[in-house]
Amino acid sequence: MRTLKTAFLATLASATLLITRLADAADAAIPVAPPVEPPINWHAVVMFTVFVAITLIITYWAAKRTKTATDFYAAGRGITGLQNGMAIAGDYMSAASFLGIAALVYMNGFYGLIFSVGWLVGWPIILFLIAERLRNLGKYTYADVASFRLQQGPVRTMAAIGSLIVVIWYLIGQAVGAGQLLHTLVPQISYRQSIVIVGTLIIIYVTFGGMKATTWVQIIKAGLLLGGATLMAIGVMAHEGFSFEKLFSDAVAIHPKHMEIMKSVVPIGAKANPIESISLGLTLMFGTAGLPHILMRFFTVTDAKAARKSVLYGTCFIGYFYILTFIIGFGAIVLVANNPEYVTDVTKSILALKGGGSMPAVYLSHALGGDLFLGFIAAVAFATILAVVSGLTLAGASALSHDIYANVIKKGKSTEAQEVLVSKLCVVGLGILAVLLGIAFEKQNVAYIVALTFSIAACANFPILVLSVFWRGLTTRGAVLGGYTGIFGSIGLLIIGPTVWTKVLGNGPAIFPYDFPTFVVLPAVLIVAYLASVTDHSESGKKERAAFDAQEVRSETGLGAEAAATH
Repeated sequence: MRTLKTAFLATLASATLLITRLADAADAAIPVAPPVEPPINWHAVVMFTVFVAITLIITYWAAKRTKTATDFYAAGRGITGLQNGMAIAGDYMSAASFLGIAALVYMNGFYGLIFSVGWLVGWPIILFLIAERLRNLGKYTYADVASFRLQQGPVRTMAAIGSLIVVIWYLIGQAVGAGQLLHTLVPQISYRQSIVIVGTLIIIYVTFGGMKATTWVQIIKAGLLLGGATLMAIGVMAHEGFSFEKLFSDAVAIHPKHMEIMKSVVPIGAKANPIESISLGLTLMFGTAGLPHILMRFFTVTDAKAARKSVLYGTCFIGYFYILTFIIGFGAIVLVANNPEYVTDVTKSILALKGGGSMPAVYLSHALGGDLFLGFIAAVAFATILAVVSGLTLAGASALSHDIYANVIKKGKSTEAQEVLVSKLCVVGLGILAVLLGIAFEKQNVAYIVALTFSIAACANFPILVLSVFWRGLTTRGAVLGGYTGIFGSIGLLIIGPTVWTKVLGNGPAIFPYDFPTFVVLPAVLIVAYLASVTDHSESGKKERAAFDAQEVRSETGLGAEAAATH
């Protein structure tokens, strides 16, 4: 084992150095005129440095206390309900939520709420249907639950493929955002170098600190984000005399759409279509309940009661945050739109901002508190990305090491030390992959990534997980065929849909008319899983149905569930 660890550390150091040199070489190979570099926002740099220093200290502390697989994957199952609720909020409140929803409200008014409401509605589903049973049945990943009474090999392989697709594509969007943000804060650091820095930090956090370090990074980030968003919302309301009526009337007067921004329903796409809206709602709601890095958090708490508490706390934190983003979006209309300092050309469009459509919240912080507050909010946004990427990387590594290596390849015969070592190697691999994909997708339209990740989570992960827990009749054949229907159906329809087929590939009118395929694929998954299961008359199918009673007792009582290793 000592030789393996030495080799692992050497691989980590070599890989980081190699990527840095490749990025520098790529930058040097592109002949460009030397631009006039904007000044560095030193406030942001200082705050970013402080955050990184604190999280590295936490990682060192966690590394000394991470000795077993349970410590690495589940923080020793010693996280309290409040701590886990805060970490869930930190894991879930991504930069896309913070910057994206505020930007949607800035551009469209009340319509932006459909995204925050859709994401939020997924949490009661997790609270009442999934959280307690996940903690009682699972060990480290949601595939533990899905395969509890089914055949380990095929079910875990299908679940791991779904998890990895969600994780990798989610990583791309976060990596691109992190690279652009750090490059904006410190223009002297190129985009590629920024991506390498982000990837290196994530590898360090997860490899050495495991779930303990990841949890505390997420808790700190959640506190910073909630605090920063609260200050922004208070600043907006103070500017408007703490009157929502004045805020809305001022926004209506300034926004080019005027009263249109106060409508709660806006046509999605070229023409109004209720199916599109329903499909979007299903994607956001059930996709939330199927994200592997979120589901993994329920294995870190002491027991099922703490799991329920953590969802309750997490829902409260996230709901409060979405209320704040709504105020921030309308505040940006009042304070950012029509301001030549932030708008590209006020004579053409008062909504088109310098730096792109995700900047309303960032510019609002500057309008409220100058460079100091801008630096704080930018550093918080960067901390947000680091925390989310840490959770994603750990979820992806767990799918590879625990589900594929330990239970499919080794058939449960690997030692804890071997499994953890494989997981750490997978973390390095995923970190390198995130860096390379982040560089490759720098100039690409990554809007379809959210559609893909949430669609697969909603159509494959969520229904198979729920069926395995609540339906006696589910067999391995039904779970596998249903799961792959969700995975490939989502990918296929997304490729021939408007976002990829028309906007990304430029192939003219889309073959499939909707951006989000969940409305079609989710029922298909349920039908395929049902038909494949009820027609399965094999001996293994009969045993799997008979094993449901024992599973149900454990899921509801916790008898035989994994105990907490540390408190």
